[in-house]
Order: sequence, then structure tokens, then C-alpha cells
Amino acid sequence: MSLLALLLLAAQHQQHEMPAPEPAAPACSPEHAAMGHCTLPEPKAPPAPPPPPAAPPVPSCTPEHAAMGHCTMPVPAPPPPPACTAEHAAMGHCTLPETPTTPGAGNAPPPPAPRVGAADAIFGADAMAAARAQLYAEHGGGTISQVMVDMAEARIGKGGDSYVWDAEARFGGDIDKLAIKSEGEGDFGGRLEDAEIQALWSHAVGPYFDVQAGVRQDFGPGPSPTHAVLGFEGLAPYWFDVEGALFLSDKGDVSARLEGSYDQRITQRLILQPMAEVEAAFQDVAERGIGGGFSSIELGVRLRYEIDRELAPYVGVAWERKLGKTARLARATGDDVSRPAFVAGIRFWF
Repeated sequence: MSLLALLLLAAQHQQHEMPAPEPAAPACSPEHAAMGHCTLPEPKAPPAPPPPPAAPPVPSCTPEHAAMGHCTMPVPAPPPPPACTAEHAAMGHCTLPETPTTPGAGNAPPPPAPRVGAADAIFGADAMAAARAQLYAEHGGGTISQVMVDMAEARIGKGGDSYVWDAEARFGGDIDKLAIKSEGEGDFGGRLEDAEIQALWSHAVGPYFDVQAGVRQDFGPGPSPTHAVLGFEGLAPYWFDVEGALFLSDKGDVSARLEGSYDQRITQRLILQPMAEVEAAFQDVAERGIGGGFSSIELGVRLRYEIDRELAPYVGVAWERKLGKTARLARATGDDVSRPAFVAGIRFWF
């Protein structure tokens, strides 16, 4: 036999001797396990879940976060009260603790009154003595003086040109003072129509108002009576300057006057001032051409420019009008009842 035939015979013999492979056992399913054909393997436990991440640290509360409502700042503990010194106790800021008394202490001389002298340590007590004396003189118990010429003007209008003045001077303290008032008018190149001067005791009844009492003397071509005066002067709410008075003449005639004005600042130096004045008599005074009732009214408005606070020229208009019986008496004598006028003048004080 050839070598090829021998190899083929050996291969066939080997195939007959090798056992056939066993079939793979089928996988165990839940249905087979339920019929008892197989046993399901024990299920493995699920892996444990990972631990949650650690919470981030809470940031400290800052004023910016507190302002946005993200947190609330802790309330700081109140600072300890400062120690009470004699200087603070003298100013009413605190109360010194009571010290135990010793027998016979009630007869001991009192300690010196505390005073505030911190500037003495810098400038020296001698240098501060004069300044302290000036301070005490000007604050409480001091005296003041002021002369105010509210109107010094020329009026150009119907019935001829005229001049008018209205002034007041004050001398005294914070509560009581002497007030001297004067006002009047006359024609340029002609006679003085009427004028008056008052000397009054002025007493403060509050921060803004004074009551006044004194005498008034009239001047002019006609009768010049003397009057007793009782009035008031002050600053009303909304910054209205008001003034009023009752007058009792030496002939028994009673009259009254009420006036007011208001400073409307357009700028710090330009001021518009409207004003009004009304007079009344409680009876007829024929020798002075005054009838009972409201006798006259005056309205005006002036625009002034303050070169300094103490000096202010102005221009404006004014209108005078006699009323009631006084107007009828004026017509009977040929006098003007109504007098509008352009005014120019100066206001100053010192």
C-alpha cells in the first residue's frame, strides 16, 4: 500500500475511537425551576449605593449677603457703658455713683463745681479765660441792639410824588427789650402829611412772638394826639411777619392796625416781598378825617436785591385806598381816595 493510503486508514480509525460530545445542558429558566427541573442560582446582592457627597461648608454671613437677604448677621453684644466722669455728669450725659457718706459730711463745704475746660490743656487757662468770658456774655444774659429801616422810599404816582419811611430799633436782652418804631409820609417840596413814633416795652412770650406796650405820639399839620399802645409782633407759621396793635388816644378814641408781609426768596439775594396793612377806627374822629369802621387799606409788592444782608435796594408798586366813612370825608374835602404809585427805595439795618 502506498503511504497516502496508510494515512487515510489511520485517520478513519481514529475518528471511530473518539466519543461523541455530550450536548450542553440547557440554561435553567424560572419556568423550569418552578417545575423542579433545575435550580436557579442564588441571586447576588446589589451593590451598595455610593455615599452622598458631603455638604459644602456654610459660608460666614457678610454684610453684603445680609443686605441681599441670604443670611442674618448675628447681633453684636452692646459695648460696655463708658465710665461716668465729672465732666459728663455736669453735661447731663450720665450720673455719678453715690459715694458713702461719713459722719459730719453734711457740714463739710461743697466740692467745686465741675466745668469743661478741655481747651485749657491745648491753649492754656489764661488764653481761654477771655474767650470763655465772651462766650458767657453772648449766650444767656447778653444784650442786643438792632436798627432796621424797612422802608425808605420815594413814591411816584397819582396826586404828586411823596416819600415814605418805616423803621424800628430794638435794645435789650432775649426776653425784655425796648422797641422804638417810627413811620410817616410827606410830599416832596410840601408838607409832612402824618408821622408817628412809638416807645414800647417788648416782652417775649415764646420763641417767635413778643407782646408790646407803651406810648405813641403823632405829628402832622392837624391834631397830634398821644396814644397808649398794646400790641404784638412776631413770626407766624409759614414765615409770615405779622404785627398788630390797639391805640387809645388821650381824647378817648380807639383805633387798631394790623399788617403783615412775607419774604419769597427767588434766589439767595433776590427777594419778592408782598405786604398788606389795614386800619380801623371804633368811632368817628372828624378833626382827623377818620370815620368809624375800616378806614384804610394799603397793598404793595417790592422786589429787592441784597447787595449784603444789611443793604438792599428795591423797586415795586404800592396802592393806598380809603374805605367807608373815611373815603366819604376825603371826597368832601377834595382829597384822593385811591393812590396807586410806583416805588423805589432802600432797605438797610445795622
